Amino acid sequence: MINYELYHFSYFCFMNLLKSVFSFYINSSIHVAIAVCALLGVTSLELDIEVSKSLFGFVFFGTITGYNFVKYVEIAGLRRQNLRLSLKTIRIFSFLCFGMLVFFALKLSFKTLLVISSFAVLTFLYEIPFLKNKTLRTFKGIKIFIVALVWAGVSVIIPLVDDSQSISVNNVITFIQRFFIVLVLTIPFEIRDLSYDSLELGTLPQRIGVLTSKILGFIILGITLLLEFFKDDIYQSHLLSLTIFIFIITMFLLATNKKQPKFFASFWIESIPIVWVILLFYFKGII
Repeated sequence: MINYELYHFSYFCFMNLLKSVFSFYINSSIHVAIAVCALLGVTSLELDIEVSKSLFGFVFFGTITGYNFVKYVEIAGLRRQNLRLSLKTIRIFSFLCFGMLVFFALKLSFKTLLVISSFAVLTFLYEIPFLKNKTLRTFKGIKIFIVALVWAGVSVIIPLVDDSQSISVNNVITFIQRFFIVLVLTIPFEIRDLSYDSLELGTLPQRIGVLTSKILGFIILGITLLLEFFKDDIYQSHLLSLTIFIFIITMFLLATNKKQPKFFASFWIESIPIVWVILLFYFKGII
C-alpha cells in the first residue's frame, strides 16, 4: 500500500516537474528562438551559404531577449501576465541571455551588426514610445507585418550580409517567400488573441474576420509556392520540402479558431519551421 502511494506521489511530482519545465520552455521564448534558428538553417541550405555558429548563437539569444522584452517589459517595469511561472525567473533568464547575446555580438562583423541594429530598432520601437508617446503597437494592423519583416530579415537578409553575398533574384524571392510565410504563421496567433486584444490594435481577424483571414492566408501560401518557380534554378529537394511545409501550414490554418488548445499556437504552430528545416535537410540528402 505504501509503495503504491509512493508510486503515485512520485508520478505526480514527476508530471508537475515536466509541466514546469515545459512552461518555462514556452514562456521564456526558447521554443520561438529555436524556430527562428530553424529558418536560419533553411536559408543556409536553400541559398548554399555558411552561417557561422556566432550568428546562430546571436540569433538564438537575441530572439529570447527581444521576445521577452516585448512580452513582459514596459518602460516602467513588467506587465501583469497570468503566468504560473514567476516573471522574476524569466527576467533573470532573459538577463543571462542578453549577456550571451553580447558575447556572440562581439564575434560578428560591423556590417552584420549594422543590419541587425535596424531590426532591433523595430523590435524596441514596438514597446518604446517614439512619436507623441506612441509605440508601433498603437498603429492599427501593423503588428503582423512587423513580426514578418523582422523574422524574414533576421533569417534571410542578415545571413546574406554576414556571408558577404550580393543581391540576386533568388535572394529577393527567398526574402519575399519568408515574409509571406511568417505573415501566415502569425494569423493563428491573432485569431487566438481575438478575445482579449484591444480593438485599437486593428489585427487582421478584427478587421476582416476569421474566415476571410484564413482565406487570405491560403492565397498568400499559394503565391509563396508559385514564387519558387521564378527562381533561376529549381531544385527538387527545395520544391518538395516547401510544398510539404506549406501543406502543413494549410492544415493548421484550417484547424485554427478562437478557442484553441493551450499550446496550439505557442508550441505547435511555432514548431512548423523546425519541421521545414528537417524536411529540407532530409530531401537534400536523398535527392
